Amino acid sequence: MSLERTQGSCVAIRTLSPSSVSRCPHASASSSDDVTCGTPTWIGRGLTCVCFKRKGTYERICINLTPHQAKRLRRLRHRMKVYFDASRPDHQEALRALWSATYPGQELHGLVSEQWKEMGWQGRDPSTDFRGAGFISLENLLFFAKTFSTSFQLLLKKQRGKRAAWEYPFAVAGVNITFMIMQMLDLDASKPRTFVRAVFLQMLSENEWTFDLLYCVAFMVMDKQWLDRNATYMEFNDVLKSTRAQLEKELLMDDVLQIEDMPSYGLLC
Repeated sequence: MSLERTQGSCVAIRTLSPSSVSRCPHASASSSDDVTCGTPTWIGRGLTCVCFKRKGTYERICINLTPHQAKRLRRLRHRMKVYFDASRPDHQEALRALWSATYPGQELHGLVSEQWKEMGWQGRDPSTDFRGAGFISLENLLFFAKTFSTSFQLLLKKQRGKRAAWEYPFAVAGVNITFMIMQMLDLDASKPRTFVRAVFLQMLSENEWTFDLLYCVAFMVMDKQWLDRNATYMEFNDVLKSTRAQLEKELLMDDVLQIEDMPSYGLLC
């Protein structure tokens, strides 16, 4: 059975019945292992295809980006490569916009101020915390604050559940989440090396804000896992790893065709 996920899509899925194969029929002769869930295998040489086993069937995902998809991927890659520059007026304005969206009506005394610690930055100058993920991490926080203001404020003010005595710093956690998603999607690779990335690229072709929406979901998932584990700050990296695993699991669900289909999207309000 062949299926195109959307009209004009460049992602083709071919499902083979379990009885017709004992191992991935597209895998190279040198590969003796079956393809397992979450472990795609390259087909042939120079082909942007992967074989993937899910629910007892093998699916072949072939990626040939349309001009529209390629353009959106280039834009996202460009966003990921922009470093935060405290001397740039547009970056300064984005910081001020984040403050205004976070604390409406509260005056900001300066781009370097003790006030920033209230948001969960490590010091008086938030620009020093963007080094890991760049300007896109600020864009993600701003998108979250403006698009899902209720959820943003709940996480900022730690208003959900029983909180730990030593909580994670909100803003710095946000930067780490951006970096985690960038690593998970591996968008700088010349060829798709994971099924998760292939799924994401298809979503991106439908909605240019897919990365930012995934970020918002990831933040909610992270906080939920934090509460479920009764974690403290020293366990933040473990919580981030389990958050990534949960996102990957949901993105690979058969009926998830866009970020809004992810079960954890319902955490946003």
